[in-house]
Amino acid sequence: MTGNQEQFEIKFRLTDGSDIGPKSFPAATSIATLKESILAQWPKDKENGPKTIKDLKLISAGKILENNSTVGECQSQNPLCDTPGTVTTMHVVVQPPTTDKEKKGAGDATQQRCGCVIL
Repeated sequence: MTGNQEQFEIKFRLTDGSDIGPKSFPAATSIATLKESILAQWPKDKENGPKTIKDLKLISAGKILENNSTVGECQSQNPLCDTPGTVTTMHVVVQPPTTDKEKKGAGDATQQRCGCVIL
C-alpha cells in the first residue's frame, strides 16, 4: 500500500432513523473495528442496545459485511462510493439477544414435537 492511505467517510444509520457519525476511517479498518466504534458511540438513551459486536450487523449496498473484511474491500464492491467527498451510509441492525430459555429449547427434545396433520 502507499503511504497516502485512502480514507472513507462513513455514517451509521440505526433502525430508528438516527445516525452515528459521520467519521473518517482508513481503508484498512476492519468491519469488527467499525462495530467497536459503534458500540462506543451507541446512544445511552436507546433501549435494547447491543452489548458486544456479535449483536451487530452492518449492511452496505444491500450486503451484510463480515467482521474480517476491511472498509476498502467493502467500498470497492460498491461503485457509488468511488465519488470523492461523499459520505457512505451503513445500516446497523441489532440482533436481539437470545434468552436462556431459547438456548435450552434448542436442545430440548420435548419441545421439538410436530403436530402436523395432512388430510
